[in-house]
Amino acid sequence: MATLLAIETSCDETAVAVIKNRQVCSSVVSSQTSIHQPYGGVVPEVASRKHLETINPAIAQAFSEAQLDWEDIDAIAATAAPGLVGALLVGTTAAKTLAIIHEKPFLGIHHLEGHIYAIYLTEPDLKPPFLSLLVSGGHTSLINVRKCGEYQTLGETRDDAAGEAFDKVARLLQLGYPGGPIIDKLAQQGNMKAFNLPEGRISLPDGGFHPYDTSFSGLKTAVWRLVQQLKQKENPLPIADIAASFQGTIAQALTKRVISCALDYGLETITIGGGVAANSTLRSKLIAAASKYKLRVIFPRIEFCTDNAAMIGCAAVEHFERGHTSPLSLGVYSRLPLSKVMELYQ
Repeated sequence: MATLLAIETSCDETAVAVIKNRQVCSSVVSSQTSIHQPYGGVVPEVASRKHLETINPAIAQAFSEAQLDWEDIDAIAATAAPGLVGALLVGTTAAKTLAIIHEKPFLGIHHLEGHIYAIYLTEPDLKPPFLSLLVSGGHTSLINVRKCGEYQTLGETRDDAAGEAFDKVARLLQLGYPGGPIIDKLAQQGNMKAFNLPEGRISLPDGGFHPYDTSFSGLKTAVWRLVQQLKQKENPLPIADIAASFQGTIAQALTKRVISCALDYGLETITIGGGVAANSTLRSKLIAAASKYKLRVIFPRIEFCTDNAAMIGCAAVEHFERGHTSPLSLGVYSRLPLSKVMELYQ
């Protein structure tokens, strides 16, 4: 069983974990949410500078919690793509430096592959193939997971990802940042059927619609128009009802596509990854729909939905045990399709 140190700095969390096989020895996440809240979103330069301040203390804490030392570590991994380039450079540079000093192999990990592998921290015995729904601030994708390093994208967002839509609607309603947890909490007090909002469909040249792709920019615009109309009536905005209707629409759109895709491709297991995987309405709708078709749906533990290094370490262990390592000359990539994940290795 391999033991790896993993670093994740793709956006605004400085995360470090020690993973042994698919077991978490330690997981440290230093969030920058309070720093970016005044701006209503992540400021790349600010995020990179904060990573520089927190990376060494996070590594020290991860070792302390795991009660391990460098001689117990077999390899070092860090997120290399996709993400904010400056932020990625902090994590990969730290990992490469430690790999050189302690003479350990280095692995560059794809962030989305990490979100896929987060499910193994909950279900370590899960075997491919299965369908993975990745829903986060920057990605909404349906992935056919065939095996380690082999992924087929069956559907993706054409504009705003689910997490982006949550953040933008929260900003519109002056609720703060990040939008997902705030809207989810408010939605519990509202009526999901109060307002009829569009789910968003992708048109095809033949007049039909793409069955698995998503579009949430129209939904965001519909909420904006609804707010303008309600303001004209000079009554207090029914914020909870708007939040519930918006959240319910996103959850329903995703559920329809996931179930349809799983049935069409004969995939009996569905996994969810990314920050929006923590959303209560998505969880309840997807579980209910999957049960009707005798499909198995698995959500990661809440702490492994948002960005963390444990998921990066879990993916790295799989690659390392297959003999994959990355060159120290490996760069970082703001964008890299999952189909090219094996390009990160020698």
